[in-house]
Amino acid sequence: MLPTLMIIGGLVFDYFTPPQFTAVPFFAAAPLIAAPFSSWIATLLTGIAATLSVLALRYYNATVSEVTSFTELFTVLTVSGLALLINRLVRLSRERLASARVIAETAQRAVLPAPPARIGGLQIAARYEAAQADAFIGGDLFAVQDTPFGVRLVVGDVRGKGLGAVEEVAVVIGAFREAAEQERSLEGVAARLERALAREDTRRDELDAVEGFTTAVLAEIPHGEGVVRVVNRGHPEPLVLYADGVVDILEPPQAALPLGMGDLAAWPDRSRAHPLPAGATLLLYTDGLTEARDADGVFYDPGERLAGRLFPGPEELLDALVDDVRRHTGGAATDDMALLAVSRPAEGQPDRRRTVRVVRAGGDSDPEGGEGHRPVAGRTRDRHRA
Repeated sequence: MLPTLMIIGGLVFDYFTPPQFTAVPFFAAAPLIAAPFSSWIATLLTGIAATLSVLALRYYNATVSEVTSFTELFTVLTVSGLALLINRLVRLSRERLASARVIAETAQRAVLPAPPARIGGLQIAARYEAAQADAFIGGDLFAVQDTPFGVRLVVGDVRGKGLGAVEEVAVVIGAFREAAEQERSLEGVAARLERALAREDTRRDELDAVEGFTTAVLAEIPHGEGVVRVVNRGHPEPLVLYADGVVDILEPPQAALPLGMGDLAAWPDRSRAHPLPAGATLLLYTDGLTEARDADGVFYDPGERLAGRLFPGPEELLDALVDDVRRHTGGAATDDMALLAVSRPAEGQPDRRRTVRVVRAGGDSDPEGGEGHRPVAGRTRDRHRA
């Protein structure tokens, strides 16, 4: 409506001011305002309306034959022509940007495909949340592979952004899928990833070879066993959400350097087994989740926020988690976030369950989905005793 208001404002201005005052700036601004926001036809019609308004005012004031009238008319016509050119350039830029976004999204989905909803008897859900709207390229990764040794998973965060990070993501995921099928142990998979990144570093310049690394957590859920084995290489600790609302933090037995930094320190990877009974959900995530801050600078604590809450399945868990992070940050996330949730269905549980309300401890309802249970908020299992 602004171009129309500018033309109306010019007519009103000219009517209530002496003849020596001109409303041409109003009429010239109208097509320029329309150019980046409207179609080519709308911009053309705005220019025509502005030109006709100038002519109508000059006839009304009986000054159509004066030199200033021709100058004003020529000014509006020139600006209208420039507005049409600007409109065309803006449309071309938008088309190129849309094409680039499609290419970026296609590349991201090719490198980071969404896993099936059910693998090896487990329910799977994954989510990639970019910090910037309409951004599809990033360095966070996840992958799930059903192997003879069980369902194996990886979630990681590659240093860097853009296409360079996506290239390294492709290297990590490609090496993981091959190693997951061939290596008998989870430690062997981690070693294969380390060697793959070492080979990749030899192709890069000296700075990237020194600073390139990938934090990652590898997990293995053997078929028919109620456990999950984890190898953590400098990544945020996974969580296990039990059927009674208790949250367990899967801390590694010892700190380890990220993948790609094995030449700085050498020690064998050690996996650690944790309980994953029926009805429990394993949650893996990147540091975009734990580094999300609110207006006061308080970091998001998934263990504390999820304690005492129940969810029908992994998809509902991720929906609630993403919404909760957005509320915590006010929608101002600064880092990408990859989430992977794996649930072991309880006996007799269908593949898909109807979403019901989550009830926090104390009986306060939450609309995210889930069902109430006994008060357990703020309580976590001790992983050593578990």
